[in-house]
Amino acid sequence: MSENTDAEKVVRRYFGAYPARDRAAIESVVADDFHFTSPIDNRIDRATYFEHCWPNAQTTAAIDLQHVVVSGEKVYVTYDARTTYGKRFRNSELLTLKEGKVSEVEVYFGWTTPHKAAPGGFVADKGDE
Repeated sequence: MSENTDAEKVVRRYFGAYPARDRAAIESVVADDFHFTSPIDNRIDRATYFEHCWPNAQTTAAIDLQHVVVSGEKVYVTYDARTTYGKRFRNSELLTLKEGKVSEVEVYFGWTTPHKAAPGGFVADKGDE
């Protein structure tokens, strides 16, 4: 089995744990020195991640991986997700693997789906920009 295949399997297990609500599965692929960053989390550690982020699994209905690109120890993923209360959104993440486990995650929030703008158009209200 290639390193790319192994890395992709780890990442698929990581994302699959959320809709399955399988904490043991995600813990098995998250490194002890894990850190997580998103627009609202600044490099939080493993314990804080499981305390603050893992409860989102309770409302995760699906995560459908659209793109998985492995480049050495980095895996770039884009996915469409759906919550149990019907919210749909697309995000991208950059995961760093070390010794077969996820050691770092950077989340880049995307947009709701379907997109608020019509095809070829844009949303007039840009919020706080």
